[in-house]
Amino acid sequence: MASTRHRFHSASPNLLRAGFMFVVFTAIFAGFCVISCNGLYEDQVGVIDWHQQYIGKVKHAVFHSQKSGRKRVIVATEENVIASLNLRRGEIFWRHVLAETDVVDEIDIALGKYVITLSSSGSVIRAWNLPDGQLVWESFLDGSSSSKSLLSVPVDLKNDKENAILVYGRGWLNAVSGIDGELLWRTDFSIGSEDTEVSIERIDLSPDRESIYAIGFIGKSSVAVWVVNPGNGQIMKHEVATYDGGLSLDKLIVTKDTLVALDSARSTIITSSITNGELSLQQTTLSSLLEDFSSEAELLLLKFVGAFALKVDSHILLIKVGNTCSELYLLEKVSEPAIISDGLLLSPEQQAFAVVQHLDKNRVSLTVMLDDGQNNEILKEIVELDPQRGILQKVFINNYLRVDMSHGFRALVIAEDHSLALLQQGEIVWSREDGLAEIIDATTAELPLESDGVSVADVEHNLFEWLKGHLLKLKATLMLASAEEIDVIQARRLNNAEKTKMTRDHNGFRKLLIVLTKAGKLLALHSGDGHIVWSQLIPAFRKTEECQAPSVLKVLPWRIPHQHALDESPAVLIMGKCGLGPDNTGILSFVDSHSGKELESYRLSYPISQVIPLPMTDSTEQRLHLFVDNNARAHLFPRTNEALSMFLKQMSNIYLYFVDIEKGSIRGYGINNQDMSDMVFKDYCFKTRELWSVLFPSELEKIVATVTKMSDEVVHTQAKVLTDQEVLYKYVRKNVLFVVTVSPRAAGPIGSTAPEEAWLVAYLIDTVTGRILHRVTHQGMQGPVHAVFSENWVVYHYFNLRAHRYEMSVIDIYDRSHADTKNVLELMLGHHNLTSPISSYSHVDVEVKSQSYFFSPSVKTIATTSTAKGITSKQLLIGTIGDQVSKGYSS
Repeated sequence: MASTRHRFHSASPNLLRAGFMFVVFTAIFAGFCVISCNGLYEDQVGVIDWHQQYIGKVKHAVFHSQKSGRKRVIVATEENVIASLNLRRGEIFWRHVLAETDVVDEIDIALGKYVITLSSSGSVIRAWNLPDGQLVWESFLDGSSSSKSLLSVPVDLKNDKENAILVYGRGWLNAVSGIDGELLWRTDFSIGSEDTEVSIERIDLSPDRESIYAIGFIGKSSVAVWVVNPGNGQIMKHEVATYDGGLSLDKLIVTKDTLVALDSARSTIITSSITNGELSLQQTTLSSLLEDFSSEAELLLLKFVGAFALKVDSHILLIKVGNTCSELYLLEKVSEPAIISDGLLLSPEQQAFAVVQHLDKNRVSLTVMLDDGQNNEILKEIVELDPQRGILQKVFINNYLRVDMSHGFRALVIAEDHSLALLQQGEIVWSREDGLAEIIDATTAELPLESDGVSVADVEHNLFEWLKGHLLKLKATLMLASAEEIDVIQARRLNNAEKTKMTRDHNGFRKLLIVLTKAGKLLALHSGDGHIVWSQLIPAFRKTEECQAPSVLKVLPWRIPHQHALDESPAVLIMGKCGLGPDNTGILSFVDSHSGKELESYRLSYPISQVIPLPMTDSTEQRLHLFVDNNARAHLFPRTNEALSMFLKQMSNIYLYFVDIEKGSIRGYGINNQDMSDMVFKDYCFKTRELWSVLFPSELEKIVATVTKMSDEVVHTQAKVLTDQEVLYKYVRKNVLFVVTVSPRAAGPIGSTAPEEAWLVAYLIDTVTGRILHRVTHQGMQGPVHAVFSENWVVYHYFNLRAHRYEMSVIDIYDRSHADTKNVLELMLGHHNLTSPISSYSHVDVEVKSQSYFFSPSVKTIATTSTAKGITSKQLLIGTIGDQVSKGYSS
């Protein structure tokens, strides 16, 4: 070893250099010869490929950015999600999803370590541990009347209850201990005012912090203030003031020690000082503050100290309160579209607020102003935003200290597509597509085919990238790569992975997931890793003067090219309406599935009550659809002569039905082929005729669920061979509707009725003739009911009141008209009658087999797998209330 060491140290530099180069080139050659091999262990089967979490549209936000500890922002959303986000990167520290009926009303931070949430109309208050989101305590507050929900976390309350949290809900003011959630006291303000309606709008502390003010309306023309003892909740003083002209009762604001409201005409500002619980109403006309005032004003629920905001015409006015409540002057006038944040206290004498305005489609200006009597503009930044986010709708600001001890500001903005972004120093620090928490419908689309022809430039570029990638891998192997280069290597591995390619694979597993969100945004997600390929805020569903409240309903495949797959892209159809009511007119939009570009759109003159995809495509491979309006008239799309001629040939075989849950009826219709008026050839509109109806007696049954098969479902084989060689033939006709009804007493929540008064009835109904193929009754059962219908079987889930647990049943329906073919041999030799014509009007002898099982988890949804040819056995996918997916088989 010594002689070897001596020879190494005495080697010449040229020899060392040659040896090193040999090692390097040997490693490069070995790297080129490596063939990557991917395997899957048996315990990895069923493991999630990718998982993404979203929170929805943010409506409340509280910053927690102390000098020590993680900087975070606590948010509550319209999807009833409470979450803690990393303020630096936007990732989720923790989140909780509350029940659909447990709507979050307010959030705040108490004692520097608890997140306080108020929900369920002020009846549930919870404290969550700030670092990890664990539930600390929970309290339920009773009440008998509906009212606004208010939450106040006092700071420096001068009494022995300084940890008390004030909650107003269901007509009561409650003081709850911030440490353990114990109810300390409660007060009812309706005592003495039983004959008039009392509406509390604000809970505030007196300037000396020694009493609590409750301010609200009494009747339609009076405001009132109650002075409450914070120690025991006793009302120490009650003052009422009446305005003869009447008041606007929708909003009331308290800023510092001044009450602000509007008169019934919304043209006069009503103010009053509430110092010492005394009221003296003053009025100021808006025309004295704004010369060109001509319409109604609206109070904005923004929190300022000594100021308030009004929306007038197309402007937002920030109005300052002077030394007395009657002294008002205009502080700032902002043109819309614009948004203003709440005031942010920097010191007792100074507050800041942010104004965000759109300059054009791609740019917004963020201006932060100081309200210290001079209205100083201390920050103005221009930020570039993706135009597909739409108009910004809300902004929250937070401050931090720079190195030079001056104030810096960051802004959290919520956009029209419900996305979330943090702006700081003129840049987008991070953004989140939280609209994906509000997906209302989804479909799939094929990726492009991989082109065979490749240009020389592409080959040279790919060769260069290939060499660059291998050099980076070599540096990582020799531990010479920097942190940035390691990130590049990991990104390349993800991009070069087989399952994330942007082309179609041989087996058809790689697809685009086209999802439609409640905000009217369409996104394409790659099925390989869930990344967003493109996103489009659909222009047809943007707010306009003609349509103030557009809403989206459904996304459907429109064009699936097979013969022209290399030349044409698939397209999807977005269906919606102009408003939320059942009589609002429909909107159609057609979007390219590969690029997200809107191809065309239609504003219909009739409402859409039902859409029926037809099993026909035209020469451009567009699928024919029928849109049925409220008058049971069917409108054909696409509106072309080719589509019309195809439809006329098949319209005698097209049937539709309507389910009226309120009236407890199901009615079947056929196309009226006797009326070929100009309306058919000009408007592509067809009248229908009623063929049958099924009425359920309202005193015995109430419809709770209806399910049909997928219109494009493929059944590989109609025969099912049993172990004894006997053959059963599936009843695979697509015109079958599964209906579930319950007794009227069992239509409420679980436990609302006794088992003796509850029953559940399942029906299989032929939608062509109205014939009931099968009926089964389950005694002592009730909903909620979740069901899926595929091939010849139905699986439905419900609650068993007698066993106090959930239950699941499966129904298999078989066609006995093929009973002549007894065994597999006759089926293989062709001695069968499977090719004979089938008609719903001919007598069909059906055989039904059913089984029931206990299934403990509570279910959100049930679906079934599908394949292109229907060969693979179908599996049930059951989504549970715990956000888990269970797999099962129907048989």
